[in-house]
Amino acid sequence: MIRQARHGYSLNPWRFCTRIARKGTVPSALADSLRWGQSLFCLVRLLRFAAIVMYSGILLTGTLSLSAEEDQIDWPKFLEGHDLIWQRLPETWFDAPFLGNGLMGTMFLKDPETNSMILQVQRSDVQDHRNLSGGVSVYDRPRLPIGHFALLPEGKITGGKIRLDLWNAEAHGRITTDKGFIDFRIIVHTDKMVIVAELSTSKGEQGCRWEWRAEEAFSPRQAYGRTTKNYEANPPWEMTKRNGMDVCVQPLLSGGQTATAWREIEAGDKNTLYVSVGHTFPGETAVKEAVDVVERVSKANFSELVVSHREWWHEYYPLSFVSVPDTRIESFYWIQMYKLASATRADRALIDNQGPWLQKTPWPGAWWNLNVQLTYWPTYASNRLDLAASLSNTLHRNMKNLINNVPQEYREDSAGVGRSTTQDCISPVGMPGRKDVGDFNAPEIGLLPWACHNLWLQYRHSMDEKMLRETLFPLLRRSTNYYLHFLERGADGRLHLPPTYSPEYGVAPDCNFDLALINWSCKTLIEICERLDIQDPLIPKWHETLNDLTDYPQDETGFFIGRDMPYTKSHRHYSHLLMIYPLYLVNREQPNGVDLIERSLAQWHSLTKSLRGYSFTGYSSISAAIGNGDDAALYLNKLLDNKDSNGEAFIRANTLYKEAGPVIETPLSGAQCVHDMLLQSWGGRIRVFPAVPSKWQDVIFKDLRAEGAFLISARRSKGKTEWIRIKSLAGEACLLLADSDTPLQIVSGWKADIKRGNDGTLQIDLPKGKEIVLSPKGATFSGLDYTPVSRQKGSENYYGLK
Repeated sequence: MIRQARHGYSLNPWRFCTRIARKGTVPSALADSLRWGQSLFCLVRLLRFAAIVMYSGILLTGTLSLSAEEDQIDWPKFLEGHDLIWQRLPETWFDAPFLGNGLMGTMFLKDPETNSMILQVQRSDVQDHRNLSGGVSVYDRPRLPIGHFALLPEGKITGGKIRLDLWNAEAHGRITTDKGFIDFRIIVHTDKMVIVAELSTSKGEQGCRWEWRAEEAFSPRQAYGRTTKNYEANPPWEMTKRNGMDVCVQPLLSGGQTATAWREIEAGDKNTLYVSVGHTFPGETAVKEAVDVVERVSKANFSELVVSHREWWHEYYPLSFVSVPDTRIESFYWIQMYKLASATRADRALIDNQGPWLQKTPWPGAWWNLNVQLTYWPTYASNRLDLAASLSNTLHRNMKNLINNVPQEYREDSAGVGRSTTQDCISPVGMPGRKDVGDFNAPEIGLLPWACHNLWLQYRHSMDEKMLRETLFPLLRRSTNYYLHFLERGADGRLHLPPTYSPEYGVAPDCNFDLALINWSCKTLIEICERLDIQDPLIPKWHETLNDLTDYPQDETGFFIGRDMPYTKSHRHYSHLLMIYPLYLVNREQPNGVDLIERSLAQWHSLTKSLRGYSFTGYSSISAAIGNGDDAALYLNKLLDNKDSNGEAFIRANTLYKEAGPVIETPLSGAQCVHDMLLQSWGGRIRVFPAVPSKWQDVIFKDLRAEGAFLISARRSKGKTEWIRIKSLAGEACLLLADSDTPLQIVSGWKADIKRGNDGTLQIDLPKGKEIVLSPKGATFSGLDYTPVSRQKGSENYYGLK
């Protein structure tokens, strides 16, 4: 799937072998042979290329080949400077190294209460399936803990060092004791549902051992203290043997089971632990699932698994490239790219509030009133649509449940999702004007339409009409229908919405949150019908709704929460500003648009008590939307610098996030802030460097995606745009806005017809598969340069524990 996402990129086996040799994962003699063989290989290729050029009479210009461009980025060296390094051992979820493959996950940390290290065992789809209180997942269907391995040393732990190697998606290091040391390497294999931990020790620690410690399949929300009456614990775990390996089984009251199987293999001075988890419902075949994986995988040695594990990751990172002069932000950004691929893949888990790394928490699932949407935003512009597909696939797979979430009388044509679910998307939806129906007794209607906006972003960045037709259109149509059932025409002749809930502020009629989503939904449904040539009978109704829907409630301070409900108390969400971002229905290109946006922003952040981490990322992205790059960077840095009411940093040593309990969405939305500063493509136009901070004089990005399925690369040096490269993957209309002071001219590639608008927009005729390079007129173009910008001294390897 990664190869498909890159549109033609495939791994160069020779370059891959050289990387393995450079990283020391093969014997030195073989490494030398690889290097010597590569030199001969390259000479042969050079001679062959010269012959082709002479034969065909080709005159080479300044355009670089894709392989040559990629060679400008030394990926192992670049990412090595952003590895997380622990010079003291972590003891909490907020500080520990984390690994995952989109379904299984682990963390490695010291137990603060005992003389041991903990290797956590986690899997995103391990959940309860009971239905005691109407299927409200936070109570009946939460994710469930599994257990962990304790690494018990011979001596007393005195310290240690850990490195989370981003390029290779591996944690390695040394635990020191008063009797010696234990070296370790840990991966969660990219393709196989297995955690692998390899140990090698000094003589004094040869007796160290792993000990399995199961946990009860007990709701993390209950354990956190947010209890519900009549909660009955699942049956106790059981130990068994199968095929010569240990298996821990956790049966569930509602049927089904979770099984953890493991095997240790001794080879020379190495001890390798293989762990897999199976989860099945309603059947009870999890034991076989887990045992089969361990049986199969443990036949390979660790080095063989490492090679296949690394191949995927070495294809994943070059899907796009970003380098900025703020090294801390650059490190933060790339750790989020690692985190995303650790948390999901197209055919694996929906990213919920904790990803694969479940802990005791009030939020053991996916929250649809902001968290899911923020989590997935950075997958689109970063050209990592394989990861984005886990959201659309989850919604498509659970379409029946989404329909059943609405009250019975509306299921014929409607669908929705309540505030929280697990992987099955089961959660009842409220009804406008009523507080007694649905999740949390609040009429929270707009969560599925907001999720559909994410699917729209996925479509616009991919132009995948199959997903548009089979998933987005039917879901958006149904979620919009649910709104239309409740719209009422008032005495003013306008359409009004009965009281609904504005996340997480309160209930009011004509909530701006919902009005924005109704506007966007109707507009988008009409556009989809035009694109797919669908003669939908509801088209006149959508037009009528757009024409007659009441205006957004507001006053001189900006947007209200809803009718007769001004913004007067501190609020972490920006749900009442959705029409600004991410919907761009109110934007900088409209008369008085910037003024209205600035007033709304100022009022929102004037009341500070309840502001949290994503309040700062929201302010950053909205600032970028109006072209204010300095504020965009300022508020992103506030996220990285600020502390909560307890004096603890929002962003922790491993870039995970703390807000009452552990969650992961806010740092991921911080990565989207970087995209918003470098590239925007709303409203049918591509904007290159739309909000670059004045301090960022040098910036480079490669193959970021824009709506319309364009790959955009650009370089900025000394505050000026040097060049912009555009490749069309779908043949869509290409309208470009750039920050260049002088007109842009084609310097390489397709000789496109370019028309210039009065507002500076370039209309570029760029067929599918063609690309061009633009540079300011009169400037010297010396080729495409993708080398990273200079780093700030002392800022490398910023994250981890020093």
